[in-house]
Amino acid sequence: MTELEKKQNGRVYDARDPELRKQQNRAKNLMRRYNDIPAEHVEERARVLTELFGTIGKNARVNQPIYVDYGYNIHLGDNSFLNMHCTLLDTAPITIGECTMVGPDVKIYTAVHSLGGEERFWREPDGTAAVKTQTMPVHIGSYTWIGGGSIILPGVSIGNNVVIGAGSVVTESVPDNAIACGNPCQIRKWNHPLTPDAGKGSKISNC
Repeated sequence: MTELEKKQNGRVYDARDPELRKQQNRAKNLMRRYNDIPAEHVEERARVLTELFGTIGKNARVNQPIYVDYGYNIHLGDNSFLNMHCTLLDTAPITIGECTMVGPDVKIYTAVHSLGGEERFWREPDGTAAVKTQTMPVHIGSYTWIGGGSIILPGVSIGNNVVIGAGSVVTESVPDNAIACGNPCQIRKWNHPLTPDAGKGSKISNC
C-alpha cells in the first residue's frame, strides 16, 4: 500500500513520501496563486479553485485568502460559501454540502497523532525524528452555518440545518437541526426542520 493510500484510508502514513510532498507543493502553489488574484477577476479565481479543490459546486464562493494542505480532498457544494482566512487541513476528505456558510477564520482539521509522545514519531538511526500521522474525514451538511473562529476537529460530522456559534471548538459530531456552541461545543437548542418556509420570521441567535 502506498503512503497516499494509507493517508486516504486513515492508516498511519509517512508525510515525507515524495509523492505526497509533490502533491502538497502543488496545492501550496495553487493556493498562493489563488490568494494573489485580484478580487474582481472572478473567472480566473473560479478556474484556479477548480484546479485546487476536489470538487467545487455551482455558484460556490471562496473569499481570499484560503489555506489548504492538499486541496483535492476539499469538496464544496453548490451555493456554499467560505469566508476569508479559513484553514482546511485536508489530509483526509472535507465535504461541505450545499447552501452552507462557513465564517471567517474557521479551522477544519483532519490529521491526528498518537497521544503518547514517543509513539508520535519514527526514530531514524541517525537520531532524526519524523512525525507519524493518521487522518479522519470531516463532513458538514447542507444549509448549515459555521460561526467565525470555530475549530472543527478530525472525524467530526455536522448535520444539515445546523448552527455552530462563533468561536466554538467542535470535538464531537452534531446532529441535524441543532444549534450548538462553546468549548467544547454543546447543543443548546434545536432549530426548526428544513421546510420550504423554514426561516421565515426567525431571529439571529447568540447561542
